[in-house]
Amino acid sequence: QVQLQESGPGLVKPSQTLSLTCTVSGGSITSDDDYWGWIRHPPGKGLEWMGAISASGSIYYRPSLKSRTSISRDTSKNQFTLQLSSVTPEDTAVYFCARALQWSDSPDGYPYRGRGTQVTVSS
Repeated sequence: QVQLQESGPGLVKPSQTLSLTCTVSGGSITSDDDYWGWIRHPPGKGLEWMGAISASGSIYYRPSLKSRTSISRDTSKNQFTLQLSSVTPEDTAVYFCARALQWSDSPDGYPYRGRGTQVTVSS
């Protein structure tokens, strides 16, 4: 059974870079045709797909976040990471790492998710 676990700071100051890591266990991030993505849930708003990296290493970003987002992976550690630069309080959200079995740019396409981690942007 594949499990995902997010880690990273829970508080980030405005204008800084948010960095989160997802550690995957029970399966490899390079196997099959899986996609490994990041989803966030801002307070009072719906889920938002932020981007993903495929098992082959191709990277995809939400267009509206592309200029501030970087997704990468460390296959030796079976981890993938999210970096979001120039954060503002509007980036406050619960962040989830997630797995899709086929390509999707919708949160609904990523049914396998970590528990989520709260990130607050505040000075």
